[in-house]
Amino acid sequence: MAGSSQNNQDDSITNINVTPLVDITLVLLIIFMVTATFIVSPQIKVELPKAVTAETSDPQTFAIVITKDDKLYLNGAPTTEPQIVQYIQERLKNTPDLQVVISADKWVYHGRVVHFIDLVRKHGVRKFAINVDAEPDNQP
Repeated sequence: MAGSSQNNQDDSITNINVTPLVDITLVLLIIFMVTATFIVSPQIKVELPKAVTAETSDPQTFAIVITKDDKLYLNGAPTTEPQIVQYIQERLKNTPDLQVVISADKWVYHGRVVHFIDLVRKHGVRKFAINVDAEPDNQP
């Protein structure tokens, strides 16, 4: 036959090698699992409904953070001791049951933390807490 040949290039592929597909899928799964632990936020995010007649309310709790290198933060913003005192005095006018959460790096001296407890109590804040991370109990 004039037009036929022994090698037919129109044959369909009957075997598909899925090993590379499985390898790529497993690598992507591992990458997703590892990065997912860093993406998780401890906060619950909700989108609140909007209202024209809504009123703002100040939270009754504020936070003081003392870093390892003795930097101070008040509600996440850098601050100084006089600014903390001024903030307490302004807030106590409208909120007599004001509370403070003091977070200090584990390498901050105990006396420094006690100083801030004394500072907020001296200026009228009677409720305070010291922020710590929970550690699992490994005792039998």
